[in-house]
Amino acid sequence: MSPCAKTAGLIFLAVSSGVVCAQNLNVTGVNLLREAVATNLDGTGVRVAQIEATVSTNGDYFEVNPSAIGVAGVGFDYVSDLGAATNFPNGVGYESGHADAVAGIFYGPGGVATHVAHVDNWFADEFVKISGLPTPLLTNYTVTLPSTNLNDAVINQSFIYGDASVALQQKSDSSYDNYAAQYQTLFVSGAGNGGPVQAPSTCYNGLSVGVSDGSSSVGPTADNGRCKPDLVAPGGATSFSTPLVAGAAAVLIQAARRGDGGADTNAAADPRTIKALLLNGAVKPAGWTNLPPAPLDFRYGAGVLNVFNSYEQLLGRQQTNGAWTMTASPGGPHPPPDVTNSIAAWSAWDFNTNTSSLTADGVNHYFFNLTSASDAPFVATATLVWNRHASQTAINNLNLFLYRCVDGHLMAASTSAVDNVEHIFLPRLAPGRYDLQVWKAGGSGMVSAAEPYALAWEFSSPTLAISRAGAGANLSWPAFPAGFVPEAAPDLTAPDWRTNGLPPPVFTNGQNVVFVGVTNAARFFRLRTQ
Repeated sequence: MSPCAKTAGLIFLAVSSGVVCAQNLNVTGVNLLREAVATNLDGTGVRVAQIEATVSTNGDYFEVNPSAIGVAGVGFDYVSDLGAATNFPNGVGYESGHADAVAGIFYGPGGVATHVAHVDNWFADEFVKISGLPTPLLTNYTVTLPSTNLNDAVINQSFIYGDASVALQQKSDSSYDNYAAQYQTLFVSGAGNGGPVQAPSTCYNGLSVGVSDGSSSVGPTADNGRCKPDLVAPGGATSFSTPLVAGAAAVLIQAARRGDGGADTNAAADPRTIKALLLNGAVKPAGWTNLPPAPLDFRYGAGVLNVFNSYEQLLGRQQTNGAWTMTASPGGPHPPPDVTNSIAAWSAWDFNTNTSSLTADGVNHYFFNLTSASDAPFVATATLVWNRHASQTAINNLNLFLYRCVDGHLMAASTSAVDNVEHIFLPRLAPGRYDLQVWKAGGSGMVSAAEPYALAWEFSSPTLAISRAGAGANLSWPAFPAGFVPEAAPDLTAPDWRTNGLPPPVFTNGQNVVFVGVTNAARFFRLRTQ
């Protein structure tokens, strides 16, 4: 096993950590969340784990030094093959600069989840035990995780196995998926820093994290072509982008448990809901793309982490489907039914169950009446997440469809046969009535008749306003959803709209505000998303 960053990367982070973290907290929506929502969203009460690989052959160097990162008041359990301890320093391992750097981003005072309840800090070779190595041709691997629940809601893994075979990857995926499904744990793992995406981030039920500059490992997975990574974040290396996502997950879990997402806190804090919200809140970088059979971009996943977006969607509370229908299996037609009810919350989520049978597919329908000023188009994003069940090789086949109700036209679909994530993104969706469908295949290939799932959605149509301000004008638009930027052009027919010359926005009273000075030439402005 190896850390996801080389020694040079660790030295750079240690020297420049203050600047790097401040910038990264801006990019990922952490600072905006803290500024816009003054309710101590900091991971309070959430227990987490940090699994670290050794960076030396001279001993088990995996431990976080609480004093070094400024969290001396947080309880730690240190576990390695040499035993367990609750104090630092101790006899079961040694301090790791890599572990300190990851911890600082994850839950340090300058990090994301600054008030976690407890940290289980494990030596990776003790947390995940692999037999059958290092013989390269051996395929009868055994991969074993702890047999009891550590009660950690989020587990950060900033390490990879290295050039693992397909057989080892599959054994690893099964072990992690079994643990995650049994103990309601969200594994957040680095995808690797180049080449194909690496285990253990390849598991179905976890979150695989890449770097937002596109330099990290890419999908699909070697076993069956699944989309990984799931999400990207800044950080220079996946060792340091991963704890940004893990910290964001801890913050959302805290918010869900205290009721920010509604009364059903178990559903809101479920790892599937948290994963769906994180993916659905992501901001699409330049070059992002997907196709119906491949729900996520193979380099960027769902996009760049933005926990402010994810939290605002959580705040929309759980909304239930408006209808359930069945259609002949396999793959019978499922046009929008004649149903009049609608979901008023255009930014929200649901944790629900869909059921199919040996002869029929099941479809849960979510209806939306989308209206906007001047018939402005919407940006539509929806993400569906479900688990691979414990002790199962296959997954239930679920798909995501968006139909226009007036004529039954299919606007978008995500129909992967191998992923347990489906994702739809439409940058320009006309106003109208739509049916967002969660479809579950029936037939003999089912793993189970019923499948619990999480669904998150966001339909937004922000408006750019302009008002006089002294010797110039203010451009303003809603802070949520993040990911929109203003552009300027000399006339409406200009081929190139640019952000050049526009200052960064200032957050004021729920609005992004940009001041533009008076010029002798006319200028036109618009909002753009990727």
